Amino acid sequence: MLTRRRYLQLATATCAALGSQPLRLLGQHDGTMLRRAIPSTGEELPIVGLGSSASFRSLANDGDSAAIRAVLEALIDGGGTVFDTAPGYGSSEAVAGQVVAEMNAREQLFWATKLNVAGFGGGNADRDRAWAQVETSLEIAGAEPVDLIQVHNLADMETQLPILQELKAAGRARYIGATSTFKPRYEAFAEYMKSEPLDFIGVDYAVDNTSAEDEIFPIAQDRGIAVLVYLPFGRSRLWERVDGRDVPSWAEDFGATTWAQFFIKYAASHPAVTVVTPATSRPHHMVDNLGAAYGRMPNAEERQRMVDYVAELPAA
Repeated sequence: MLTRRRYLQLATATCAALGSQPLRLLGQHDGTMLRRAIPSTGEELPIVGLGSSASFRSLANDGDSAAIRAVLEALIDGGGTVFDTAPGYGSSEAVAGQVVAEMNAREQLFWATKLNVAGFGGGNADRDRAWAQVETSLEIAGAEPVDLIQVHNLADMETQLPILQELKAAGRARYIGATSTFKPRYEAFAEYMKSEPLDFIGVDYAVDNTSAEDEIFPIAQDRGIAVLVYLPFGRSRLWERVDGRDVPSWAEDFGATTWAQFFIKYAASHPAVTVVTPATSRPHHMVDNLGAAYGRMPNAEERQRMVDYVAELPAA
């Protein structure tokens, strides 16, 4: 069995030696990356992207632009385009923006950022602060229109969503949306999805965290809203649960040879999902993550088997 450790060793060695896409050279797929369409326009995106929280954020906060560049290069060289960031992720947005500018790679990315200036009673002061954050984020993104900007964790939607609507109407944002990674907010999230013209949402979803399937995804499908999946690894929770275990052999039937691919393929295989955006700080992990975008996705029976398998593991 090709374990995660061995896969990453091979990917890193091959990439370093040949300077090419290690996934293809390792024969992990037939060269066709799975893409999904944005419902509101039909534009297609690679189903695996890159988030910039967690370990990526730590790199940025340390000012390690060389390491940030290596991860972004792995994303682009591997055929990915979606980069999800936010002003709330420490230095991630600013450092990534600087690196992408130095790489002259802005046109190769689908740049997704967020707005989160929490309101305190509404009014022009909050609106002014929100606009200031938006202008900074657009400057960092390095091009207008920005591909996507979302209200982060439903923060002061009454003030901030209209700002995003103004941006889109002015041609300064291609898509707008809202995010939530807190299940207690799902009820409010669902109401906004039903009542507001959102192009995208972002939500937490993983093999051991499937609430979005019942509460959020059906509305997204009904309303034609694209879905970005956050936290497909349950932050570090799922890694702790599978520590020391090999990926089950039956997962090879749908091309999951590492745990990262197992977890990402579960999230990506739901038909409501447009892109899965796990964060990482290491280029070989980015390569591994992109491997989940190749080959077939698990079917309904296999998805249930994945859920059952993880449910039987000791809790983290």
